[in-house]
Amino acid sequence: MVRVYLSESDHGLKPLLKCLHDELGVRGATVTRGVAGFGASGVVHGTSLLDLSSDLPLVLEFFDRPDRARAAIERIKDFVEPGHVVSWPVDVESSGDPGPA
Repeated sequence: MVRVYLSESDHGLKPLLKCLHDELGVRGATVTRGVAGFGASGVVHGTSLLDLSSDLPLVLEFFDRPDRARAAIERIKDFVEPGHVVSWPVDVESSGDPGPA
């Protein structure tokens, strides 16, 4: 499992998704929009119901077999800042086992 931390002001999300889908063919990916968050700068990014156009945090998660996830991490380093990618091993639960993830 790989998690990539971005923000709405990062303009690399679409090229990153295109790379993951078209070039690397990862098994699955999801982008989640956060309601608030902060990074190394300590600046809190958030929004209220009255202000929905803030620079909110985004989290992109994707998964694949360990070798493919590692290759994807190496490839996407050009799209994200250092320290914004984390990964960990997972077990994929399925009724029709497609093999190890």
